[in-house]
Amino acid sequence: MANLLILIATIFVPPLGVALKHGLDRDFWINLVLTLILFVPGLIHGLYVNFLR
Repeated sequence: MANLLILIATIFVPPLGVALKHGLDRDFWINLVLTLILFVPGLIHGLYVNFLR
């Protein structure tokens, strides 16, 4: 159930998904910058950090 919530948050607001799983660490700030530049790089980074690494 928690992974589903993190997945939904990561898809709609990538920095929120990363923050839910990792807190406000380095990955969150990288994801925030990528999401502000363009949404898709932030989405890809969020999915990678939360589910592949």
